[in-house]
Order: sequence, then C-alpha cells, then structure tokens
Amino acid sequence: MGLLDSLFGKKNGVLQEQRKALPWVALTSTAQLEDIVERSEQRPQVIFKHSTTCGISRMVLQMFTNDYDLSENSVDLYYLDLHQYREVSNQTAMQFGVMHQSPQLIVIKNGDVVVHESHGAITDIDLSDYL
Repeated sequence: MGLLDSLFGKKNGVLQEQRKALPWVALTSTAQLEDIVERSEQRPQVIFKHSTTCGISRMVLQMFTNDYDLSENSVDLYYLDLHQYREVSNQTAMQFGVMHQSPQLIVIKNGDVVVHESHGAITDIDLSDYL
C-alpha cells in the first residue's frame, strides 16, 4: 500500500492536504479601502469576500487558491472574513457599488471595479485579463 498511499497523499496512513499559500492581506478596516483604491492605480487589487461558516464559500476559496497562477507582484490579494468584519463588508459593497454576496471576488483597477463575480462563477474569472 505504500505506493498507493503516496499517490493519494497519505503518509503513515494519514491523508495529507497539499495547500498552496497565497499572499493574502487581511482586510480588517474600512480605512484599507482607500488604500486599495490608491494602489489600484499601480496594479489590480483583488478582494475575496469569504463566509467562514459556508461550505460553498470554503469550496470556492479552495478552488480559487488551487487555480491561482499569477506572480506575487501581479496583484494584491485581500481576504475579507465577512462574519468578523461585517462593517468592512458593508462599506466595500457601498464604496464599490457591488451588491454584497458571499463568496465574492471583486477586482479593482484604476479606482474602478472591472469585474466581480460570486459563488462558482468566481473560478471563471481569468485574472490575467485584468493585468
């Protein structure tokens, strides 16, 4: 079983998850939204709004992480925990004119939202189109 275990990610009989780490910046205050607008003049800013209690949100976040293939300096990635930072989520919706949904991906470039999607449609976004 050693060969099969190694093929399927098991080590010592325990399934090992292989996760790719992305350079997330925690979005925790409304003041950061102005920074995002300013930084979007230099490179795209991406906000991932995530519900930590939603299985679909967790699945979409994992799919986004697995499919993400841009260099670290291409975009800035912001992670917003909707439950912990509800005020920030509400302000994000108001400031960028995007109705709140969860999960949701918002791409800001030159101060404007250039694309946003929610749920499974997030994985259809090709971020390289917005560089």
